[in-house]
Amino acid sequence: MSYSDAFLRDVLKRTRVIAMIGVSPNPVRPSHYVGRYLSTKGFEVHPVNPGHAGKTLFGREVAGGMADVSAEIDMVDIFRRSEAVPGIVEEALERFPKLRTVWMQIGVESPEAAAKAEARGIDVIQNRCPKIEYQRLFGELRMGGFATGVISSKL
Repeated sequence: MSYSDAFLRDVLKRTRVIAMIGVSPNPVRPSHYVGRYLSTKGFEVHPVNPGHAGKTLFGREVAGGMADVSAEIDMVDIFRRSEAVPGIVEEALERFPKLRTVWMQIGVESPEAAAKAEARGIDVIQNRCPKIEYQRLFGELRMGGFATGVISSKL
């Protein structure tokens, strides 16, 4: 899928509250560092994972399911396998009336779920990472594609 930079930038600028589906408390898992990063950039990240319900991540209690999230969600960020996406999107459409974006992480796609969400006027992004796109679009990535914050002359 191809998305214009203007479209991605608009989605990230208007998004404030994210339900992160499938987040892990393990700090080396991509879902964890994406959630942590987004929370440091001012996004309100609501972690959702039934296997870790009750734990605290990013200053919030992990919800066991979307039904346990009381916030008005702008975006659902999905860290689950593609085959789980249709059910997740169906529940998100029912649960979050102000939902504006369904974002599927790198390697996650569901044309069926995307079509259903788009038919309801929801923007859908597949096979992309909001952390990477945020860094790229708002000037935080360096030449190597990452920003370590470390200056070194070692090769």
